[in-house]
Amino acid sequence: MRMAEFAGKEIININDGARLGVVGETDLAIDVETGRIQSIILPRKGSFLNFWAEKHELVVPWEAVKKIGLEVIIVELDQATPRFGKFLV
Repeated sequence: MRMAEFAGKEIININDGARLGVVGETDLAIDVETGRIQSIILPRKGSFLNFWAEKHELVVPWEAVKKIGLEVIIVELDQATPRFGKFLV
């Protein structure tokens, strides 16, 4: 599958039906040696008051991807223990 085919697909968590984001608003962590996707990195939206503050991102391991459809990517992610990273604006 080409990267352009990912654009616009919505990412849905199969465990709770939550909409996690849309590819195009996300980043992909790619292994530079193999060219394989390691994870999908989703920005967590904050409020205007948090504009200059530290922001968090949700990291979805590629192993959590269960199905890639025409319009959605289905992932199995335990939201009780999400993996967050953080980045500075």
